[in-house]
Parts: sequence; C-alpha cells; structure tokens
Amino acid sequence: MLLQKHPFLTFLIGARASGKSTLGHLLAAKLTFVFVDTDQQIRAISGLEVDEIVARNGWPAFRAQESAVLRECARPRTVVATGGGMVLDPRNCEFMRATGTVVFLDVPAQFLSSRLAADPRALQRPSLTGRSPAEEIAQVLAEREPMYRAAAHHIVNAVRPLPELVREIADIILQPWGSGSM
Repeated sequence: MLLQKHPFLTFLIGARASGKSTLGHLLAAKLTFVFVDTDQQIRAISGLEVDEIVARNGWPAFRAQESAVLRECARPRTVVATGGGMVLDPRNCEFMRATGTVVFLDVPAQFLSSRLAADPRALQRPSLTGRSPAEEIAQVLAEREPMYRAAAHHIVNAVRPLPELVREIADIILQPWGSGSM
C-alpha cells in the first residue's frame, strides 16, 4: 500500500509519562492544529478504560484497536500523542514515518518513575510485567527505546521546561516541509 505524507502531521512517541499528551495539547494550541490522544480516542470509542479493555479482551485486542485509531487520526495539521506501546507493531512505525513527522520524547527511566508516582491516573494502566512500577518502567523502556529511536525522525530530550520543548518541536514541524529528517 502506498502511503501519503500529510503536511504538518506530527506523531509524538515515547514511554508512558514522557509528556506526549501534555506537550501535544500545548503544541497543537501553539500551532492551531488539531490534537488527538490515541488512548483518549480508544476510551471515547469503546467507553472503557485501557485496563478494562485489556481485562476483557487482552493486550492483542487493545493493540489492534490502537493501530486502527492511529490510522484514523492521521490528518494534516494534527498532533497525535500515541500510546507508549504504539511502536511494538512495526507496521505502526512504518505508517507514522511514511505519513508524518515522528518525534521521540526521550526521558530517562528515573524521571518517568517520579512522574508516574505523582500521577493519580497511573494505576489506570495494567502492569505489563508484574513488577514494581520503577522496575517495570526501567524494563519496558530498555525494551522499547531502540524501537522509539528507529521510528523517530527527531529525538528530543523531554526533561526540560514545557515552553522550551513546545518551541523546539514547533520549529521542527514548521521547517520547510520534507526537510530535517534524521
């Protein structure tokens, strides 16, 4: 299937708690783009939280729904915050790279752990490993980081103030279209 690159379509990828949703909202507002969070879309469509979907149907069913939502929300002038596991399916990585600009929000495991500890919504996602949150974050990030890096056109150190990150990513997105890939 031949995929079409959409002007200013941006995918934010990274681990859970890397700031994809928070940054995505701010970035879309700055650029007057549409913002889509794939997890929120799944909740809106299914009427269920991620943990409920997984409990009822398993991770493969959730991942299939996640992939479908990714394709549905790919439109020009859109910032898409993906789920942390979006890169597990190589077809999703290929799709994102071919249709938009992919930005990896790089955050070390210790920062992710502290962000999740401070987030009351953190328990809404089922455990992937059965380990403590800190151990799980370190393990999952170690497994997925090579996938995030391979999928990304741009890698951004996301342990910086939000206004700085918004400016940097907006500059990336607004570069003459089609240039600036890694």
